[in-house]
Amino acid sequence: MSMMLGMAGITLAIATARLDDYLDAEVKVLDGQEKKMGDRTLKRADLAEIQAGIQIWDRRVQELSSRANGRGRGFTPRPTF
Repeated sequence: MSMMLGMAGITLAIATARLDDYLDAEVKVLDGQEKKMGDRTLKRADLAEIQAGIQIWDRRVQELSSRANGRGRGFTPRPTF
């Protein structure tokens, strides 16, 4: 269910697209190229920021995928003795 909404109305499709953007940026920057994202041009000096973005969007994709598959964060009942 790619339209599953997460935090701030972000869908799985949006989160996946952002993750893809950051992964593409990482490849280009590591190859010595530049990557334009919005009004910014990212260069090798921005690698730490790009990799932080990858971690953020990867987590969001995982969370939204889990929710879409019914495995989101939830309460796990524990027996009381």
